[in-house]
Amino acid sequence: MTDSRDWFPSQDEPNPMRAAQAGMKPTLPKRFYKEASVEERDGLFHLTLDGRSAKTPSKHALAVPSRALAEAMAQEWAEQGTEIDPSTMPITRIVNSAIDGVTPRKIEVVDDLVRYAGSDLIYYRVSEPARLVQSQDEAWNPILDWVKESHGARFTLAEGVMHVTQPEEAIVAVRAVIERIDSPFALAALHVMTTLSGSVLIALAHAAGLLDADQAWMAAHVDELYQESVWGEDYEAMERRRRREADFRAASEVFRLVSL
Repeated sequence: MTDSRDWFPSQDEPNPMRAAQAGMKPTLPKRFYKEASVEERDGLFHLTLDGRSAKTPSKHALAVPSRALAEAMAQEWAEQGTEIDPSTMPITRIVNSAIDGVTPRKIEVVDDLVRYAGSDLIYYRVSEPARLVQSQDEAWNPILDWVKESHGARFTLAEGVMHVTQPEEAIVAVRAVIERIDSPFALAALHVMTTLSGSVLIALAHAAGLLDADQAWMAAHVDELYQESVWGEDYEAMERRRRREADFRAASEVFRLVSL
């Protein structure tokens, strides 16, 4: 069969990150197909397994508007071993969440992204040590300059972690940028990148091409990287960040491929 609901998590909520990272069954299902491929039909590119159309957990066609994106999904399915492991299929998980979770709830997803603009990571700065101050400035100031010059959004910076209310006109400007993203796949990918980075501005700057994936991921972890340079690396923390980075890069790839 080609209905993936038995092993992919439910898409009942609009949050693409939680949907993409939701838990899976302890026992992984056996691989039931030999070949994963792509078929163009009705203006969309469908994932097929042994020639049969695959379905999302909510039984929608697993189909996308970009051949390149469909082929990336097919590659994930083709690379599965004797069992199907959703944790190794981040692109498919994001596409599932876009179709089942984002498409019917676009306004909720936009609202959630806009909330990040009210307390974005890059507003909150340290006053010392000097090296961390410099690292934050170098990583984050170009993003604030970009959003000001490109979209007219001026944000207020603060020292420490006390919440600072941002200008309403800046929030409105960010909402306008997000609302221009029509594709549910691009919107889902943007949400995943935002959730993982803690910054909708970093995610938007990356989506616009101001930062590549390496620069965006490092900008999201300026403080952690500084702490590691002082105190050394923690293996478990590194492993968690590595897994999150893989999902960030998958979301970056989905955003890129859906735009081709």
